[in-house]
Amino acid sequence: MVRFQREHLETLLAAVDHGTLDAAARALAITPSAVSQRIKSMEQQVGRVLLQRTTPVAPTADGAVVLRHARQVRLLDDETARALGETDAHGSGSAMPSIPLAVNADSLSTWFLDALARVRADTEVVFDLHREDQDRTAELLRAGTVMGAVTAEADPVQGCSSVPLGIDRYRAVASPAFVDRYLADADTERRMLSRLDRVPLVDYDRDDDLQQGYLRRVLGHAPAGPRHFVPTSADFARAVSLGFGWGMLPEAQCLDALARGELLELTPTRRADVALWWQRWNLASPLLERVSDAVRSTAAERLHPVSR
Repeated sequence: MVRFQREHLETLLAAVDHGTLDAAARALAITPSAVSQRIKSMEQQVGRVLLQRTTPVAPTADGAVVLRHARQVRLLDDETARALGETDAHGSGSAMPSIPLAVNADSLSTWFLDALARVRADTEVVFDLHREDQDRTAELLRAGTVMGAVTAEADPVQGCSSVPLGIDRYRAVASPAFVDRYLADADTERRMLSRLDRVPLVDYDRDDDLQQGYLRRVLGHAPAGPRHFVPTSADFARAVSLGFGWGMLPEAQCLDALARGELLELTPTRRADVALWWQRWNLASPLLERVSDAVRSTAAERLHPVSR
């Protein structure tokens, strides 16, 4: 059975988290040569390459397995140190553990921070949040980068459990000024859908498929209209409200504006439902369980239930 030295595990973590061997050396107060030697020693121990020497450095598939082990060891040691009232086991001088989590932008902007606030109300912990599309957050679990993730992937990542959180419902909306300018002649929903094919829309980034996929399912092809790219959730919603283009907004970001008449729903009978799941490491950690409970309970309050 492979048993890594604790300082070697911490060195691998530092290299991946800080991006370069030089940055890891500064964080650990050792020389870059010592960082390189420790990682090489681990690789010799298992007979496999663990770290790609790219910029930034990245774990190999085998390295991701070891990286996850390193994070699990750190969390369990930190929880033990905290329970004993000591400084943390990796010598930072604080017994406050750090939990890396992955979450999509819309969940982060609407309900996920409220879940973490429940944890912070009675638990000393810091969070290292990684924002990524819900279709890609599970990759961060596979890579050993995070311990838990809000994801659109239902099948559990190896070594993880998966539970449904609920449905985040999106509505196609635009400002009244945008409708007057571009869609005034769309007097039926069918005509509205055909007009959306050619008018400006707002996308989160070039990987955002929500608007594209919505019309592709209805029309059979992606829209051909101009695209704005606004890569933050709050600013995306603001761009739609300011009339840059139409877009799909989660109900938490548009229902009040719809009620006030500041936004108009373009296709009231056609909405987009995104099913979200919570995946976390199978690790006997009271803190990770506390986070999971808070995420599940908050999602149950804020999302639509999954159909059975």
